[in-house]
Amino acid sequence: MRKYLGLATVAALILSAAACGSENNQRVSEGESLSGTELTVYSGRSEEFIGPFFADFESATGINLNVRYGDSAELAAQLLEEGNNSPADIFISQDAGSLGAVAESGMLTTLDAEILNLAPTEYQAKSGAWVGLTARARVFAYDPVKVTELPDSIDDLLDPKWNGKIGIAPTNASFQAFVTALRQLRGEVAAESWLAGIAANNPVAYEKNSMIVEAINAGEIELGLVNHYYIYEVAEALGGEINVKNGFFAVGDPGNLINVSGAGILNTARNSAGAAELIKYLLSNESQNRFVSDTNEYSILLEVPSPQGLPTFADIGTPVVDLDALKDVRLTQEMLVRVGLL
Repeated sequence: MRKYLGLATVAALILSAAACGSENNQRVSEGESLSGTELTVYSGRSEEFIGPFFADFESATGINLNVRYGDSAELAAQLLEEGNNSPADIFISQDAGSLGAVAESGMLTTLDAEILNLAPTEYQAKSGAWVGLTARARVFAYDPVKVTELPDSIDDLLDPKWNGKIGIAPTNASFQAFVTALRQLRGEVAAESWLAGIAANNPVAYEKNSMIVEAINAGEIELGLVNHYYIYEVAEALGGEINVKNGFFAVGDPGNLINVSGAGILNTARNSAGAAELIKYLLSNESQNRFVSDTNEYSILLEVPSPQGLPTFADIGTPVVDLDALKDVRLTQEMLVRVGLL
């Protein structure tokens, strides 16, 4: 099995550094004007993905965005290390876990109700420290030629018939979020038992979700646990149709986890009003519809249709998970090490 330890080590820094953050918490004032024409953004979303949205925001507002792109876990660790000296105004994360870690340190302000009211409560922090922007479903991507009997549950993947045929990305934040949710849903013992069963089936480890989809398309493996939009991303990169489809588990199965990207404003932001405007722009109906059409992610706004050809959240039957709790990755990583997947 190929093993990648870099991101796991970085993600572990999130929790170890959390205690060093500021405990101050303040509210963005409704009457605060846009102070300054620059905004420093730490973005865990790639430039290819969110850059066009940033460019349009700059054109519409005249605010210049100074963007630092990187892995969400790495940026969260950097924020915690920088503390009150961070130049960041806003943190945009690929996943709720990284936002939760920074929020737990007290470095994120309580967002104004004007922002929080834009999003359903299940897609924001209970404390109001961060709000979701887009959503993605966990799926199993598979080769429709080789896989004719689809699994109904993640437990079906423990069958020895899947030995050496499954791809996972154990160092990736999305896989670790899924395992953290599994711990929340089934408890520590049952979650570790499931992971041990997967490890016994000799899965092939990849660094990224996209690499899993590419491996299925190349015939290296038959099935992989990924986020739903990666088959579209890989198909576009390869310039056409690929031999990979998305599959969903039965309603309520832990494998149907819905996670979110999101944003929070730093307590020490120099342009908190501008940061608030950026969040409101990304949560506008126009931007949300564009996320769906251009990136195939789900909108968190109920009135925006699902990506073409994909089921609604209601049809997926996602398990009920506290997204705030997905920040607890340290125990997840220790569990992955114990079963031999890291």
